[in-house]
Amino acid sequence: MSRPTLTLQPSEAIVAQSAANIYAAYIAAGRVPAGQEPEWIRRSIQEAFTITRLTDEAIQSDSEVR
Repeated sequence: MSRPTLTLQPSEAIVAQSAANIYAAYIAAGRVPAGQEPEWIRRSIQEAFTITRLTDEAIQSDSEVR
């Protein structure tokens, strides 16, 4: 039986880790009701993506400098 594999690009892995941290905080705060986990995971991913996008817009990395 083959095992499913998952390969993320570095930027995707960073967003996934950020989303996991956000989701863990919601769980720790008691905000995630039983049965609504997928909705809160989606929300965490969207928030992580928004944070990442706004960070990219606000900060110029070394490779972006001419």
